[in-house]
Amino acid sequence: MIDVTDATFETDVLERSDRVPVVVDLWAPWCGPCRTLGPIIEKVVDATAGAVELVKVNVDDNPRISATFQVQSIPAVFAIRDRQVVDSFVGALPESQVAAFVGRLAPSPSEADVLAEAGDEISLRKALELEHDHPGAVTALARLLVGQGRPDEALELLGRIPDTAQSRQAAAEARLAAQAVEVPADGVGTLLDALLPRVKEDEAARQEFLDLLETLDADDPRAGAYRKALASRLF
Repeated sequence: MIDVTDATFETDVLERSDRVPVVVDLWAPWCGPCRTLGPIIEKVVDATAGAVELVKVNVDDNPRISATFQVQSIPAVFAIRDRQVVDSFVGALPESQVAAFVGRLAPSPSEADVLAEAGDEISLRKALELEHDHPGAVTALARLLVGQGRPDEALELLGRIPDTAQSRQAAAEARLAAQAVEVPADGVGTLLDALLPRVKEDEAARQEFLDLLETLDADDPRAGAYRKALASRLF
């Protein structure tokens, strides 16, 4: 997911839509329904493992994009394929309807998709023989490699694909494994609390702090609290 501006719309949305369907989420910080829809649409698009991509547009800061879509109410969501609007909706829909919307954009599963879904190492490697940078296969195999004690191989593999929520989490797990970081019995919070005083001056501590945050579930309330604490230390 990336934030798009009037200046980057041509490259990040129109040109990108020649290669992959792009979902454009128009929102504003003051919009309550936007805050409800945002996490839902991010979760659903992330689950496509790169088959569909998401961009977000703050309508307050980007009036040209708003005018292009003739937006009268937000949240407003548009699906772009081959530089054309192919679907849209307005308002905060439930997850099932958002999933159906995104599902209509995703192409039919390829042979590599089917192999990646199997999830075992042999199938994942076969998928990557077919598609060198298949996002789902790369991420799943990287996680297997981390579990086998091969984090450096996992990080090298993840370098093949752009960042997604899933690949960032896998990379964080690999970096932590490479440093032999173990989460204590009382949880990740203990480690984060210990690292926080060092994040401003110690780059390694800052990276470890960020990696530990990535291991938290997206809906874990601690994630937002620790990100705010990190920002207050750095700025």
